[in-house]
Formats: sequence, C-alpha cells, structure tokens
Amino acid sequence: MPNLHLVLVHYPVVNKSGDVITSALTNLDLHDISRAAKTYGVASLYVVTPLKDQGRLIERLIAHWTRGAGAIYNPERKQALELVHLKESLHEVVEDIRAGSETGDSPRTVVTSARNNRRAIRFSELRQRLQNGKDYLLIFGTAWGLADSLISEADYILEPVRGMSGYNHLSVRSAAAIILDRLLGQSN
Repeated sequence: MPNLHLVLVHYPVVNKSGDVITSALTNLDLHDISRAAKTYGVASLYVVTPLKDQGRLIERLIAHWTRGAGAIYNPERKQALELVHLKESLHEVVEDIRAGSETGDSPRTVVTSARNNRRAIRFSELRQRLQNGKDYLLIFGTAWGLADSLISEADYILEPVRGMSGYNHLSVRSAAAIILDRLLGQSN
C-alpha cells in the first residue's frame, strides 16, 4: 500500500482577491476527508493552522469523536478521525512524516490546485509513483487554494480535477474524494 499522507492547509492560502490569508476550520472537511482517507487506506491526515483557537477547536472535535461520546455513538467515524493530526505549519508536517519514515527521508510533496500549471503531472503518473515505496504528502488548500509560495516549493503539482462543464469550483472535500479515487481506487 502506498505511503500517502494528506494535509489540509489553512495557511498559507488565498482569498478570492488573491491575498494570502489564514482560513477557518470547516467541520465537514475534517469528517469527510478523514472518512475518504480511511476508505482509501491513506496513512494520515494532517490539518495545518497557526491559529490557536482553531487548533483548540480541532482538538476538541477530534477528542469527541475518538475518545468521547462520539466514539461510542459512531465507531466507524472514530476510526476515520484517528487519522487526523494537528500541526501549526507544513514544515512540522514534513518533519513528523520524516521522523516516522523507515528511511528517514522527507516525503515527496504534491500540491493540488484548480488552476492549470505547466509543471502539472497527470493522475496516472502520480498513481504510478505511489508504488515506489516512498512517502508522499498530498497537499490540499482551503479557501481559494494554496498560496503561490507553497505551490512553487512543491516537488510535484497535480493536474486539476476537471468535469464535463467549464465550472471548476469544487469544495476541498469533494476534490479530495475524487483525487483519492483517481490515485488509489480500483481500476475497472
């Protein structure tokens, strides 16, 4: 099974004007992305926010579903939310994965974006690369997407998800589910 880790970044992301911001937690993102991650055998899901109040909210939410009444009420949700780890920066995520790696190598970073990029790799190429036994970190942005500074530092940029129309503004949880299926789903 590939050593794929996901990260949901709340900073640095951009707003619709292109300004770099810190976005707020969306409860549904954590629930839905962690459930998709568990379904497809992802190793972990990190959530990045430097905001202390947002961090406390995430920790409280995770505790409810993994150790509190939610764990008893819905054991399947508990399994999914046990994948979630909170970090203040993407650097902390990379270091955490590197420290847990058998080889001590940093993960290959792969950013997602709804925008076209000449450096983009296809889903099929990343799917093949995931079989090489190395750790990969698939990075999703909230708000209107990842800041350009983060995109430019990535090892890979994944091609955008495209539908049948010109409309292209998926929620991050929908995009994550589609991308996981394209990378790790069973081929027909």
